[in-house]
Amino acid sequence: MLSRQWGERMRWAGRIFVLVASVLLVNASASTTQVIYSFAGDDDGEYADTELVIDSTGNLYGTTVQGGDSSAGTVFELSPGSTWTHTVLYSFKGAADGGEPYKGVTLDTAGNLYGTAGVGGMYVGPCSDTGCGVVFKMVKSGSQWTYHVIHYFTGLNGDGFGPGVGVTIDKRGNVYGMTPTGGADSAGIVFELTPDGHGKYTERIIHTFTGGVDGNGGSAGRLALDGFGNLYGTCTTGGANGAGNVFELTPTQSGEFTLTVLYAFNGNSDSGFPYGGVVADAKSNIYGTTYYDGANGWGTIYRLSLRSGAWTETGIYSFLGGRDGSGPISTLVFDQSGNLYGTTSTGGGACDCGTIFSVNPNSRAYSVAYRFNGPPDGAFVYNGMVADSAGNFYGATVQGGTGNDGAIYKFTP
Repeated sequence: MLSRQWGERMRWAGRIFVLVASVLLVNASASTTQVIYSFAGDDDGEYADTELVIDSTGNLYGTTVQGGDSSAGTVFELSPGSTWTHTVLYSFKGAADGGEPYKGVTLDTAGNLYGTAGVGGMYVGPCSDTGCGVVFKMVKSGSQWTYHVIHYFTGLNGDGFGPGVGVTIDKRGNVYGMTPTGGADSAGIVFELTPDGHGKYTERIIHTFTGGVDGNGGSAGRLALDGFGNLYGTCTTGGANGAGNVFELTPTQSGEFTLTVLYAFNGNSDSGFPYGGVVADAKSNIYGTTYYDGANGWGTIYRLSLRSGAWTETGIYSFLGGRDGSGPISTLVFDQSGNLYGTTSTGGGACDCGTIFSVNPNSRAYSVAYRFNGPPDGAFVYNGMVADSAGNFYGATVQGGTGNDGAIYKFTP
């Protein structure tokens, strides 16, 4: 069950991705998991295929693909207290404003939210029936949020369409993301939106996927950004062996970007078909998950290491497809001790509803921290987790909850 949309450098030592910098500390304690909000499948939203982000006061933000006033999805906030308070910040109309926002929102340093919607926007070219999708920004003033479309995709003149992944923001306020379709080769693009300081953004296509060795259409994992302005991502399909790849986009002195494939997955006993994004440790090793392949065909956790100018892959864990979980789609997150946490979309308990897992990347010791049970518990985990300042993790499930319309959970390792 999947979402419907979709060398060695001298300076490399010490590079830490922006996504890694957001990983907070995890305290050792008894493991607990609880649903903190169940979607009702109505005005509050439905089908929470979303990454979560957290602000400095502990508020969580995400999106639902369906539900809301027009059944076209929502942006929501969950605020902590004696009970968690759910607030719809925006209900998509599915028209010029966009609709079906997958994979959540991104916070900038000023507390603004950015995301993508896969349909709506401009009804032109290849999207004359559904709309080509948009990039949006939400600005908070006091207790009020204002919604703005900052880019309308067209699918024309090399532009992409149908975005289904969150965006990444650099320190200058430039917004980066991918579309799975469109572009000159109809295999998707990587785009940059540059603000002019007056509320307008200009799109620049920084890579057009060919569907060949460079990959096909990106993935559902948002791009990671390091301190030198390099972007890192995965392609679920394509690549030299047709099983996806991990790539780096490096800015040049002329302002262009150069794509380098760091590793092309081989499939079969090797890893294959990565849906999630990547994270890095303090030694700049890169970690991620793949949905398929591995020793047992049920997906893997992998590590890429730079050795003598070449990237090599090490399989950290191959899923068995049973109680240990199967089909991981998530981007991983570190704890204080360097252990990795993630989720699987299926496998685990009797309902095959997915798991939360941990793995030590050095010893490769793997353990299941939690097996989802289905309603009223969560079910089917398509995304990774985010941590608060106390070391609790939060995530979303696309089904489960009291009404089986999706849930938000809290996990304490």
